[in-house]
Amino acid sequence: MELNQLLNQDPLYVFAMTEEAGSAFAHVPALFTGLGKINACYALTKAIAQKRPGIIINLGSAGSNVYKRESVICCTKFIQRDMDVTALGFELYKTPFSEDPLIISYGLSLPPIPEGICGSGDSFETDHNTHQYNVVDMEAYALALVAQREQIPFLCLKYITDGADGSSANDWQTSLKNASRDLKAAIDTASSR
Repeated sequence: MELNQLLNQDPLYVFAMTEEAGSAFAHVPALFTGLGKINACYALTKAIAQKRPGIIINLGSAGSNVYKRESVICCTKFIQRDMDVTALGFELYKTPFSEDPLIISYGLSLPPIPEGICGSGDSFETDHNTHQYNVVDMEAYALALVAQREQIPFLCLKYITDGADGSSANDWQTSLKNASRDLKAAIDTASSR
């Protein structure tokens, strides 16, 4: 099925915060999970149990030291950036005793929007210094994992608000106000194809 058709098949728009949706998404079926992987996983699992969507669309803010601020990136791969059990001999970011791969490849593409690898963790990253992921958020990994396990198509678009560096907190607050406008434009473009 084409992406524009999927977008009209019982979509569920998933945001961490209402500020990311703004007024641009006031008339869509939306889920606001709260911050972090646990809140995201719980809220999405509960929503799926109540009414299974045809597609899960995660929209929100993120940091990146690769992509420029105020750009939209389509995340198609996901890593749990705060999973670190290297002291016991496990690979960095790998969940011990899990069959899930280190990087989850479960996201739809939205050409010509650039694709990224999203590193999700329960911290606001201000010193991004790895090349294993190039977009930083707090929820997408958990959402992608639930979508994959439930075999529901998953689209993840992130609006880059900051450079995941020392000025991230100020940059995020300043740039967040434009996120919903640009994310809505990306969705509208995909829907019209």
